Amino acid sequence: MHCHFSSLFARLGGADGITRIANDVVDNHLANKTIAPRFSKSNIPAIKNAAATFFISGTGGPNVYKGKDMLAAHKGMNIAATEFMAVLDDSLAALAKNKIGQREQEEVLFVLYSMRSQIVLV
Repeated sequence: MHCHFSSLFARLGGADGITRIANDVVDNHLANKTIAPRFSKSNIPAIKNAAATFFISGTGGPNVYKGKDMLAAHKGMNIAATEFMAVLDDSLAALAKNKIGQREQEEVLFVLYSMRSQIVLV
């Protein structure tokens, strides 16, 4: 058992664990009819790297994220609430696949949901 006070970064398996989860999240997005069209012209390895480094930085790991902030990254994309919920579902599925505990899943969901106003319809 991990100590109650260890960072979310550590409890998600550190950089390696988070990179695996982020790759699975993006793979889920690519298979998700609701949001897959968003990625049709994307550089998938770059998106996977951005997702992993964003999460490493945002969960208490080293500050390795070099991308845009969430608002700048999603500005003008007109992302709908249904698309945002699809992202949450895909993220939970990836966490479950990687055997991440319920408490950690809830914390990740909370982090993602806290960014909703910087992503949906901006």
